[in-house]
Amino acid sequence: MLENSYQRELIEAGCDEAGRGCLAGSVFAAAVILPPDFYHPLLNDSKQMTERRRDQLRAIIEREALAWSVQEVTAERIDVINILNASIEGMNLAIKALSVAPEYIVIDGNRFHTDLTTPWRTIVKGDGKYANIAAASVLAKTHRDEYMMHLAEEYPMYGWAKNKGYPTREHRLAIREYGLTPYHRLSFNSSPEQLELF
Repeated sequence: MLENSYQRELIEAGCDEAGRGCLAGSVFAAAVILPPDFYHPLLNDSKQMTERRRDQLRAIIEREALAWSVQEVTAERIDVINILNASIEGMNLAIKALSVAPEYIVIDGNRFHTDLTTPWRTIVKGDGKYANIAAASVLAKTHRDEYMMHLAEEYPMYGWAKNKGYPTREHRLAIREYGLTPYHRLSFNSSPEQLELF
């Protein structure tokens, strides 16, 4: 069972991102402040949940959270500042967009920096330990998946409706056959001649 938050004295926001390992599409980051008594038995690391369950929990989180925010950092921006910095930038944007100012921030992973004066802590695999980070992982993942479904309508040949831009064999073969789109991350060595298929 997940702990609600890392500490209970201060208003705490959990943060996570989705899409960091993709060849195409934006990275999405979310920040969530849950009520102190929030509990849902199905909430977990979004990667451990089915798409249907994530969608169910997204509606619950967005309805019951004290505050939530989801922000996008584009593939073009990722190519300029690299994916780690883009993920961190997205989480900073999400925190700053919260309608309630957090007094403490917990971030999934082990890398973060900010110009905020709010105290913060990184937690490796935090989305499997704390409900507020898990909630952020659900929002980041579901908002990103929704975005990739829209892109898949524009570029159906890459299989984004299924692979969501991740480097599956299908996706790599499609890049070889059709080339790159404006949504591909050029900094990920995804040019056709550089792709390893197996």
